Amino acid sequence: MDKMMDSPWFLRITALLLAMLLFLTIKSDEENLNAATNGNKTDIIRDVPVEVYYDDDNLVVTGVPETVDMTIEGPTSDVQTAKQLQDFTVFVDLRSMNMGEHNVMLQAENVSDRLQVTLDPSYIEVNIEEKITRELVIEPEFNDRLLAESFVVTTMKSDPQRVQITGAKSVIDSISFVKATVSGDQGIDKTFTQEASVKVLDKDLSKLNVAIEPEQVNVTVEIEEYSKEVPITLRQTGKPKEGVTINELSPSFGNVRVYGNRAAIDDLSVIIVDVDISKLEDSKQLKVKIPLPKGVSKTSESQIEVEADVTPAPDKEPNTDGSP
Repeated sequence: MDKMMDSPWFLRITALLLAMLLFLTIKSDEENLNAATNGNKTDIIRDVPVEVYYDDDNLVVTGVPETVDMTIEGPTSDVQTAKQLQDFTVFVDLRSMNMGEHNVMLQAENVSDRLQVTLDPSYIEVNIEEKITRELVIEPEFNDRLLAESFVVTTMKSDPQRVQITGAKSVIDSISFVKATVSGDQGIDKTFTQEASVKVLDKDLSKLNVAIEPEQVNVTVEIEEYSKEVPITLRQTGKPKEGVTINELSPSFGNVRVYGNRAAIDDLSVIIVDVDISKLEDSKQLKVKIPLPKGVSKTSESQIEVEADVTPAPDKEPNTDGSP
Protein backbone atom coordinates (compact mmCIF):
# COMPACT_ATOMS: atom_id res chain seq x y z
CA MET A 1 0.00 0.00 0.00
CA ASP A 2 2.81 2.37 0.93
CA LYS A 3 4.56 1.54 -2.32
CA MET A 4 1.38 2.36 -4.31
CA MET A 5 0.99 5.72 -2.58
CA ASP A 6 4.61 6.51 -3.21
CA SER A 7 4.13 5.73 -6.90
CA PRO A 8 4.17 8.86 -9.16
CA TRP A 9 1.32 7.45 -11.27
CA PHE A 10 -0.91 7.02 -8.28
CA LEU A 11 -0.40 10.66 -7.33
CA ARG A 12 -1.00 11.77 -10.92
CA ILE A 13 -4.26 9.81 -11.22
CA THR A 14 -5.50 11.05 -7.85
CA ALA A 15 -4.77 14.68 -8.81
CA LEU A 16 -6.58 14.17 -12.12
CA LEU A 17 -9.66 12.76 -10.40
CA LEU A 18 -9.75 15.65 -7.94
CA ALA A 19 -9.41 18.16 -10.77
CA MET A 20 -12.27 16.53 -12.70
CA LEU A 21 -14.48 16.56 -9.56
CA LEU A 22 -13.77 20.25 -8.97
CA PHE A 23 -14.52 21.05 -12.63
CA LEU A 24 -17.85 19.23 -12.55
CA THR A 25 -18.85 20.97 -9.31
CA ILE A 26 -18.07 24.45 -10.69
CA LYS A 27 -19.85 23.71 -13.96
CA SER A 28 -22.94 22.51 -12.11
CA ASP A 29 -23.02 25.72 -10.03
CA GLU A 30 -22.65 27.86 -13.16
CA GLU A 31 -25.48 26.00 -14.89
CA ASN A 32 -27.73 26.48 -11.88
CA LEU A 33 -26.84 30.18 -11.76
CA ASN A 34 -27.51 30.60 -15.47
CA ALA A 35 -30.83 28.84 -15.10
CA ALA A 36 -31.80 31.10 -12.27
CA THR A 37 -30.67 34.18 -14.20
CA ASN A 38 -31.88 33.39 -17.68
CA GLY A 39 -34.99 31.30 -16.96
CA ASN A 40 -38.56 32.70 -17.00
CA LYS A 41 -40.28 33.98 -13.89
CA THR A 42 -43.75 35.30 -13.06
CA ASP A 43 -44.43 37.88 -10.38
CA ILE A 44 -47.24 40.26 -9.33
CA ILE A 45 -46.76 43.94 -8.55
CA ARG A 46 -49.72 45.09 -6.50
CA ASP A 47 -51.38 48.53 -6.13
CA VAL A 48 -49.81 50.17 -9.16
CA PRO A 49 -51.15 53.76 -9.50
CA VAL A 50 -53.24 54.54 -12.59
CA GLU A 51 -52.70 57.79 -14.54
CA VAL A 52 -55.63 59.33 -16.43
CA TYR A 53 -55.09 61.58 -19.45
CA TYR A 54 -58.04 63.86 -20.28
CA ASP A 55 -59.16 67.49 -20.43
CA ASP A 56 -59.41 68.07 -16.68
CA ASP A 57 -60.22 71.77 -17.11
CA ASN A 58 -63.63 71.08 -18.62
CA LEU A 59 -64.38 67.41 -17.96
CA VAL A 60 -64.71 64.99 -15.05
CA VAL A 61 -63.97 61.26 -15.36
CA THR A 62 -65.40 58.62 -13.03
CA GLY A 63 -64.87 54.86 -12.98
CA VAL A 64 -61.07 54.82 -13.10
CA PRO A 65 -59.58 52.75 -10.23
CA GLU A 66 -56.84 54.38 -8.20
CA THR A 67 -54.60 51.30 -8.50
CA VAL A 68 -54.39 47.98 -10.36
CA ASP A 69 -52.37 44.77 -9.98
CA MET A 70 -49.76 44.06 -12.65
CA THR A 71 -48.57 40.54 -13.48
CA ILE A 72 -45.22 40.40 -15.28
CA GLU A 73 -43.65 37.33 -16.88
CA GLY A 74 -40.28 36.94 -18.56
CA PRO A 75 -36.58 36.51 -17.88
CA THR A 76 -35.88 36.45 -14.17
CA SER A 77 -33.43 39.37 -14.30
CA ASP A 78 -35.95 41.57 -16.16
CA VAL A 79 -38.76 40.66 -13.76
CA GLN A 80 -36.58 41.47 -10.75
CA THR A 81 -35.44 44.78 -12.25
CA ALA A 82 -39.00 45.85 -13.11
CA LYS A 83 -40.24 45.00 -9.63
CA GLN A 84 -37.41 46.82 -7.90
CA LEU A 85 -37.38 49.99 -10.00
CA GLN A 86 -41.09 50.25 -10.87
CA ASP A 87 -40.28 53.02 -13.34
CA PHE A 88 -43.16 52.04 -15.62
CA THR A 89 -46.56 53.80 -15.94
CA VAL A 90 -50.06 52.35 -16.07
CA PHE A 91 -52.47 54.75 -17.76
CA VAL A 92 -55.71 55.26 -19.64
CA ASP A 93 -55.85 57.88 -22.41
CA LEU A 94 -59.27 59.50 -22.84
CA ARG A 95 -58.24 62.67 -24.66
CA SER A 96 -59.82 61.66 -27.95
CA MET A 97 -63.11 60.44 -26.48
CA ASN A 98 -66.43 62.26 -26.30
CA MET A 99 -68.58 62.67 -23.21
CA GLY A 100 -70.50 59.58 -22.18
CA GLU A 101 -69.78 56.03 -21.06
CA HIS A 102 -66.90 54.06 -22.57
CA ASN A 103 -65.24 50.67 -22.11
CA VAL A 104 -61.50 51.34 -22.32
CA MET A 105 -58.32 49.34 -21.98
CA LEU A 106 -55.63 50.14 -19.46
CA GLN A 107 -52.11 50.34 -20.85
CA ALA A 108 -48.58 50.09 -19.46
CA GLU A 109 -45.56 51.94 -20.84
CA ASN A 110 -41.82 51.91 -20.16
CA VAL A 111 -41.87 48.14 -19.64
CA SER A 112 -39.16 45.88 -21.12
CA ASP A 113 -40.15 44.27 -24.44
CA ARG A 114 -39.04 40.95 -23.01
CA LEU A 115 -41.77 41.05 -20.38
CA GLN A 116 -45.36 39.97 -20.86
CA VAL A 117 -47.69 42.27 -18.89
CA THR A 118 -51.23 41.53 -17.67
CA LEU A 119 -53.25 44.15 -15.78
CA ASP A 120 -56.09 43.38 -13.38
CA PRO A 121 -58.47 44.83 -14.34
CA SER A 122 -57.40 45.23 -17.94
CA TYR A 123 -60.62 46.95 -19.12
CA ILE A 124 -62.67 49.51 -17.18
CA GLU A 125 -66.00 51.31 -17.60
CA VAL A 126 -65.53 55.08 -17.46
CA ASN A 127 -67.96 57.97 -17.63
CA ILE A 128 -66.84 61.30 -19.08
CA GLU A 129 -68.99 64.25 -17.99
CA GLU A 130 -69.05 68.02 -18.12
CA LYS A 131 -67.38 69.74 -15.18
CA ILE A 132 -69.48 72.45 -13.51
CA THR A 133 -69.14 74.68 -10.45
CA ARG A 134 -71.99 75.72 -8.18
CA GLU A 135 -72.08 77.99 -5.12
CA LEU A 136 -74.11 76.57 -2.24
CA VAL A 137 -74.97 77.61 1.33
CA ILE A 138 -73.39 75.72 4.23
CA GLU A 139 -75.61 74.22 6.93
CA PRO A 140 -73.73 74.31 10.26
CA GLU A 141 -74.42 71.26 12.43
CA PHE A 142 -74.00 70.63 16.15
CA ASN A 143 -75.22 67.90 18.51
CA ASP A 144 -77.18 69.76 21.21
CA ARG A 145 -76.93 66.73 23.50
CA LEU A 146 -73.45 68.06 24.32
CA LEU A 147 -74.97 71.15 25.94
CA ALA A 148 -75.05 71.69 29.69
CA GLU A 149 -78.45 71.32 31.32
CA SER A 150 -80.89 74.18 30.59
CA PHE A 151 -78.67 75.63 27.83
CA VAL A 152 -79.76 75.94 24.21
CA VAL A 153 -78.30 76.90 20.84
CA THR A 154 -79.70 80.22 19.66
CA THR A 155 -77.90 80.57 16.31
CA MET A 156 -75.23 78.85 14.23
CA LYS A 157 -73.37 80.44 11.36
CA SER A 158 -70.33 79.65 9.25
CA ASP A 159 -67.67 81.96 7.87
CA PRO A 160 -67.83 81.97 4.91
CA GLN A 161 -71.50 81.08 4.56
CA ARG A 162 -71.13 79.72 1.00
CA VAL A 163 -68.65 77.43 -0.76
CA GLN A 164 -67.78 76.72 -4.39
CA ILE A 165 -68.38 73.06 -5.29
CA THR A 166 -66.95 71.63 -8.52
CA GLY A 167 -67.59 68.21 -10.02
CA ALA A 168 -69.41 66.17 -12.64
CA LYS A 169 -72.79 67.65 -13.55
CA SER A 170 -74.68 64.53 -12.47
CA VAL A 171 -72.94 64.58 -9.10
CA ILE A 172 -73.53 68.30 -8.56
CA ASP A 173 -77.23 67.82 -9.41
CA SER A 174 -77.49 65.10 -6.75
CA ILE A 175 -76.32 67.32 -3.88
CA SER A 176 -78.87 67.52 -1.06
CA PHE A 177 -76.77 68.76 1.87
CA VAL A 178 -73.67 70.86 2.44
CA LYS A 179 -72.71 70.36 6.08
CA ALA A 180 -70.06 71.70 8.45
CA THR A 181 -70.19 69.78 11.73
CA VAL A 182 -68.62 70.96 14.99
CA SER A 183 -68.26 69.05 18.23
CA GLY A 184 -66.90 69.37 21.76
CA ASP A 185 -66.89 67.95 25.26
CA GLN A 186 -70.03 67.25 27.26
CA GLY A 187 -71.47 70.19 29.25
CA ILE A 188 -70.91 73.09 26.83
CA ASP A 189 -72.40 76.31 28.24
CA LYS A 190 -70.64 79.08 26.30
CA THR A 191 -70.63 80.41 22.76
CA PHE A 192 -67.67 79.03 20.78
CA THR A 193 -66.09 79.09 17.32
CA GLN A 194 -64.50 76.00 15.78
CA GLU A 195 -62.95 75.09 12.42
CA ALA A 196 -64.91 72.41 10.58
CA SER A 197 -64.55 70.41 7.37
CA VAL A 198 -67.23 70.91 4.73
CA LYS A 199 -69.03 67.73 3.66
CA VAL A 200 -71.17 67.41 0.54
CA LEU A 201 -73.86 64.71 0.75
CA ASP A 202 -76.65 63.27 -1.39
CA LYS A 203 -80.18 62.53 -0.18
CA ASP A 204 -79.00 59.23 1.34
CA LEU A 205 -76.28 61.09 3.30
CA SER A 206 -73.56 59.47 1.18
CA LYS A 207 -70.45 61.59 0.73
CA LEU A 208 -69.98 62.88 -2.83
CA ASN A 209 -66.67 63.07 -4.67
CA VAL A 210 -66.39 66.78 -5.47
CA ALA A 211 -63.89 69.60 -5.08
CA ILE A 212 -64.80 72.12 -2.36
CA GLU A 213 -63.43 75.64 -2.00
CA PRO A 214 -62.77 76.33 0.80
CA GLU A 215 -62.65 72.88 2.40
CA GLN A 216 -62.51 74.33 5.94
CA VAL A 217 -64.76 77.00 7.47
CA ASN A 218 -65.18 78.57 10.91
CA VAL A 219 -68.48 77.76 12.60
CA THR A 220 -69.74 79.91 15.47
CA VAL A 221 -72.32 78.34 17.80
CA GLU A 222 -74.08 80.86 20.02
CA ILE A 223 -75.26 79.30 23.29
CA GLU A 224 -77.30 80.71 26.15
CA GLU A 225 -79.49 79.55 28.99
CA TYR A 226 -82.98 78.36 28.21
CA SER A 227 -85.33 81.36 28.09
CA LYS A 228 -88.71 82.67 27.11
CA GLU A 229 -90.65 85.91 27.29
CA VAL A 230 -93.24 86.32 30.02
CA PRO A 231 -95.60 89.23 30.72
CA ILE A 232 -95.14 91.64 33.61
CA THR A 233 -97.99 92.49 36.01
CA LEU A 234 -97.75 95.44 38.41
CA ARG A 235 -99.13 94.90 41.92
CA GLN A 236 -99.77 97.76 44.32
CA THR A 237 -98.44 97.32 47.84
CA GLY A 238 -98.91 99.52 50.89
CA LYS A 239 -101.61 102.14 51.39
CA PRO A 240 -101.74 105.53 49.71
CA LYS A 241 -101.34 108.57 51.89
CA GLU A 242 -104.48 110.22 53.14
CA GLY A 243 -106.23 112.07 50.39
CA VAL A 244 -103.92 110.70 47.65
CA THR A 245 -105.57 108.80 44.79
CA ILE A 246 -103.58 106.32 42.64
CA ASN A 247 -105.22 106.54 39.24
CA GLU A 248 -102.97 104.23 37.24
CA LEU A 249 -99.57 102.52 37.22
CA SER A 250 -98.15 102.00 33.70
CA PRO A 251 -95.02 99.87 33.03
CA SER A 252 -92.52 101.02 30.40
CA PHE A 253 -92.65 97.53 28.77
CA GLY A 254 -95.02 94.60 29.01
CA ASN A 255 -92.76 91.54 28.65
CA VAL A 256 -89.37 90.45 29.87
CA ARG A 257 -87.18 87.53 28.85
CA VAL A 258 -86.28 85.19 31.67
CA TYR A 259 -83.37 82.70 31.74
CA GLY A 260 -82.73 79.63 33.84
CA ASN A 261 -83.93 76.14 34.64
CA ARG A 262 -86.05 74.77 31.80
CA ALA A 263 -88.75 73.26 34.01
CA ALA A 264 -89.05 76.41 36.11
CA ILE A 265 -89.16 78.65 33.04
CA ASP A 266 -91.82 76.51 31.37
CA ASP A 267 -94.01 76.74 34.49
CA LEU A 268 -93.64 80.52 34.72
CA SER A 269 -96.57 82.42 33.21
CA VAL A 270 -96.14 85.92 34.67
CA ILE A 271 -93.74 88.01 36.75
CA ILE A 272 -95.38 90.13 39.39
CA VAL A 273 -93.61 93.40 40.19
CA ASP A 274 -94.62 95.04 43.47
CA VAL A 275 -94.94 98.84 43.51
CA ASP A 276 -95.04 100.53 46.92
CA ILE A 277 -97.67 103.27 46.65
CA SER A 278 -97.42 104.39 50.27
CA LYS A 279 -94.87 107.07 49.46
CA LEU A 280 -96.51 108.47 46.35
CA GLU A 281 -97.84 111.98 46.67
CA ASP A 282 -98.09 113.07 43.04
CA SER A 283 -97.52 111.74 39.51
CA LYS A 284 -93.98 110.60 38.85
CA GLN A 285 -91.76 107.92 37.26
CA LEU A 286 -90.47 105.12 39.43
CA LYS A 287 -87.68 102.62 38.84
CA VAL A 288 -88.62 99.28 40.32
CA LYS A 289 -86.41 96.16 40.52
CA ILE A 290 -87.73 93.08 38.71
CA PRO A 291 -87.71 90.08 41.09
CA LEU A 292 -86.16 86.72 40.13
CA PRO A 293 -88.65 83.88 40.60
CA LYS A 294 -87.35 80.51 41.80
CA GLY A 295 -85.33 78.77 39.09
CA VAL A 296 -84.69 82.02 37.15
CA SER A 297 -81.02 83.05 36.98
CA LYS A 298 -81.47 86.39 35.20
CA THR A 299 -83.85 88.55 33.21
CA SER A 300 -83.24 90.61 30.11
CA GLU A 301 -83.95 93.78 32.16
CA SER A 302 -83.06 94.11 35.81
CA GLN A 303 -85.53 96.93 36.48
CA ILE A 304 -88.59 98.55 35.00
CA GLU A 305 -89.80 102.14 34.87
CA VAL A 306 -93.32 102.69 36.14
CA GLU A 307 -95.34 105.78 35.27
CA ALA A 308 -97.51 106.62 38.30
CA ASP A 309 -100.60 108.70 37.56
CA VAL A 310 -101.50 110.16 40.98
CA THR A 311 -104.02 112.72 42.16
CA PRO A 312 -102.42 114.45 45.13
CA ALA A 313 -104.27 115.19 48.34
CA PRO A 314 -106.23 118.50 48.22
CA ASP A 315 -104.74 121.43 50.07
CA LYS A 316 -106.51 122.27 53.37
CA GLU A 317 -108.67 125.38 53.27
CA PRO A 318 -107.16 128.35 55.17
CA ASN A 319 -108.49 129.06 58.72
CA THR A 320 -110.50 132.37 58.80
CA ASP A 321 -111.86 132.42 62.39
CA GLY A 322 -108.46 132.63 64.04
CA SER A 323 -108.85 129.31 65.79
CA PRO A 324 -105.92 126.91 65.68
